[in-house]
Amino acid sequence: MPFYHKLGNIPHKRHTQFRKKDGSLYSEQLFGTIGFDGMSTNSYHEQPPTQVKEIKKQYSVAPKIAKENHLQSYRFRGFQVKPENDYLKSRKAVLTNSDCTIILAAPKHSTEDYFYKNSDADEMIFIHKGSGKLRTHLGNLDFKYGDYLIIPRGIIYKIDFDTEDNRLFIVESRRPIYTPKRYRNHFGQLLEHSPFCERDIRRPYELETNNESGDFLMKVKKQDDIFDMVYASHPFDVVGYDGYNYPYALSIHDFEPITGRVHQPPPVHQTFETDAFVICSFVPRMYDYHPQSIPAPYNHSNIDSDEVLYYVDGDFMSRNDIDQGHISLHPAGIPHGPHPGTAEKSIGKTKTEELAVMVDTFKPLMVTEEAMKIADEDYYKSWLDH
Repeated sequence: MPFYHKLGNIPHKRHTQFRKKDGSLYSEQLFGTIGFDGMSTNSYHEQPPTQVKEIKKQYSVAPKIAKENHLQSYRFRGFQVKPENDYLKSRKAVLTNSDCTIILAAPKHSTEDYFYKNSDADEMIFIHKGSGKLRTHLGNLDFKYGDYLIIPRGIIYKIDFDTEDNRLFIVESRRPIYTPKRYRNHFGQLLEHSPFCERDIRRPYELETNNESGDFLMKVKKQDDIFDMVYASHPFDVVGYDGYNYPYALSIHDFEPITGRVHQPPPVHQTFETDAFVICSFVPRMYDYHPQSIPAPYNHSNIDSDEVLYYVDGDFMSRNDIDQGHISLHPAGIPHGPHPGTAEKSIGKTKTEELAVMVDTFKPLMVTEEAMKIADEDYYKSWLDH
């Protein structure tokens, strides 16, 4: 739930005359979600943002499903996804349902010859490796290792990378992504018990205002198709805006963990929510301090949700043979818990240095063909006590 933000030059009142030095009007655009009921931003453009010259081609990027209905726990070795030069081509969907798609990407090059807009989904891009700048029509954000980038649907953007060594964990959400309701008061302010606050949220800090005419290629995603559209004016031509609907960044390193005398349930790690799934951050923290506590998580049954854990860094105490970039999938309907011996091994430990991102979905996730290329199909047997 972002808060009010203003950048650049705007008129004193909405929907009133705002003129350039030559006397012509700037073009106003209401940029909002959920009809006129959700968060919105009023932006002012050098040229009308509606000038489509040509729709060149349309092609599908829909995930190809390998397993639609299953009850198998999986491990996927994410770093086995091969790097690719192009940002969009590098995005490999590994898990999907009607609410969200989980994607791995290893792009080598910045987006140079096109702009991108996802008109279907908010995007959460977690930066596992790499640094650079997210450039959008509503301003720019610097990013580095550990950053969550929240890009609302409809944002036009490019990504500039500093090097070719980049690893991204992406969640496309067909529902708006918010901060958890229980951390906010009825005014929207983050409360004292929230594991992060407004100071931790980084807003766009610079506008790229271009006033160019020509041929500008924008790739627009709509219902799992990409449309190559040629616009007559530069998409980054905003002179100013204000409102609540804009991209922002939050570092996982700024997430303050909530701990207790005994093991705390996963919701204390919650960072973002939708009405269809949640995103949690597991960060370095002190362990439970009851004298007879068991720091390892207890066995629990996923009756109503699929659990996806993306391992970023550190020592993952409850799992054996887990490395950076691995993804575990524990489907709804069956219990899971620590691997054999890890509960006993955890007793007496005082802290963990683990870093991970969890996605819990309320609808089952289908496994894609891309996921099966990097799957450990024997992972479900790893709870057998040999």
